[in-house]
Amino acid sequence: MFDAEHLFNCLSCADPVRPVSCAETLLAFYSLLNYRTSAFSSIVEEWEWEGRDTDDNTPDVFVEEKIESVEEDGDMQRYIGRVRNIIMSLPQQLRDESDFDQLPHNIPVSSTIADTEEKKGFIYYFRFVIEVKTRGGSKYLIYRRYREFFNLHQILESKYSPENPDKPGPNTCILPPLPGKVFIGNKQEIAESRIPELNTYMKRLLGLPTWFLLDEDLRMFFYQTDQDTQQQPRALRRLRPPTRKVKTGKPKMDLFSSPRAEAMFDFRGNGKEELKLKRGEVIFLLRRVNTDWLEGTVNNQTGIFPESFVKIIKPLPESDSEGEGGGHTYSCLRCFLLTPSGVETRDVCVQEDLTIQPTYKDLLSRMRNVFKMDDVALNYRDPEGDLIRILDDEDIQLMIKESRRQEGKVNRPVNQFPWELYATISSDFSVYNTEA
Repeated sequence: MFDAEHLFNCLSCADPVRPVSCAETLLAFYSLLNYRTSAFSSIVEEWEWEGRDTDDNTPDVFVEEKIESVEEDGDMQRYIGRVRNIIMSLPQQLRDESDFDQLPHNIPVSSTIADTEEKKGFIYYFRFVIEVKTRGGSKYLIYRRYREFFNLHQILESKYSPENPDKPGPNTCILPPLPGKVFIGNKQEIAESRIPELNTYMKRLLGLPTWFLLDEDLRMFFYQTDQDTQQQPRALRRLRPPTRKVKTGKPKMDLFSSPRAEAMFDFRGNGKEELKLKRGEVIFLLRRVNTDWLEGTVNNQTGIFPESFVKIIKPLPESDSEGEGGGHTYSCLRCFLLTPSGVETRDVCVQEDLTIQPTYKDLLSRMRNVFKMDDVALNYRDPEGDLIRILDDEDIQLMIKESRRQEGKVNRPVNQFPWELYATISSDFSVYNTEA
C-alpha cells in the first residue's frame, strides 16, 4: 500500500521557484503507485508525443484519462480527487516553463519602439528604432520600416495561421493583428501614430508559444544586422527622460584665421539648405554637421555640403567638430535632366551606402521630386556614350554592373556613386540619337 498522504504533501508543497509540470507530477504519482518502469515509460513517451504539440486542453484531458485508468484502491480513492485538482490547476505558463528555459540565450523575448527616425534615402521615409531584449538579458537596437513588419506578418501568416480560426490545429496559432497600410498623410505623423499599435503587436507576437519564437524569419527580423550596429541613434525619446538643450553663442572669428576649405569638385546641391560649390572656391567653415557633412559660407550664402568635395585648408576647432545627432553616412548621386532647352545638373545626397542597389520605383520617385516633373524617364550612358532607357530593376542592376567596370577611369569624390542618372521627358525619343 502506498503512502498517499506523503504523495499529496509532496505535490502541494512543490518548489515555487521551479514548479513541477504535468509530466513530472504524473511521474511522481505513478512511481508512488509502484507501477512498473516499463509501463510508466510508455505513458511518458505517449505524453511527450501526443500532449506537447497540441492545443491547451489536450494535456489536461490526457492526464485525467491516465488517472482514471488506474486500478481502484481504497487509499488512492481518498486522495485522487485532491491530486487531480492540483494537476489540473497548473497554469499553462508553468507547464511551458521548462521549454522556455531551454531556449537559446539570443532569442528575443521583448521589444519596444524607442524612437522614429527619418531616413533620407532615394526616397524619404521614417523607420522605427527598436530596443530588443533577449532571453539571455542582452539589449540592442534594430532599425525597421513598416513594410518590413508587413512582410514578416505575411510570411508568418502563410506558415502558421489555421484554416479555421475557431479550431486551430497542431503547429498553428492565431497571430496578433498588424496595423494596416496608410497611403495618404504626413509620413512622420503616420509613423508616430503607429508606435502604440506596433508595440502591442510585437508584445503579443513574442508572447506566443515558445516553439514559435524559434521561427527563422521571426528571429532574423529581430536580429541585429551589421547595418544596425553601424547606426548611431539620436534621441531615443521613449527611453530617455526629456532634457533641455541650451544653445551657446560662438564668438566671431577673423576671416583670415577662420577654418576654411577649398572646393575640389563642383557641387550642385539639391534644396535650399545645401550649398552650391564651384571648383576652386574657398568656403569658410562654421561647424561639422556629422561625419560626412560640413556647414560653411561662400559668396554670402550659407549651407551644408559633403566634406568629400573639398580639401580642408584649416580644420575646425575640436569643439566644433563633434557634430550633432550622430553619424549618418551620405553618398552623392550626380544626375542630369536633358530637355530641348539644355542640360540641368544636380547632386543628390542620400543616406545610403555606395554599394546599395536601389529599386527602379524609388529612383523614379526621387527624380520626379528633384526635377519637379512627373513625366520623366530614367536613363544611363553605356561605355560608348549612348543613352539606355531604364524600365525595371534588372536594368538598374545592369547599369550598376557596367559602371563598376569603368571605376577608376573617372575622377570622383570618394562618396559619389560610380553611376549617373539621366532623366528625360518620357515622350522625347530624340535624345537617343544625339549626344547630350
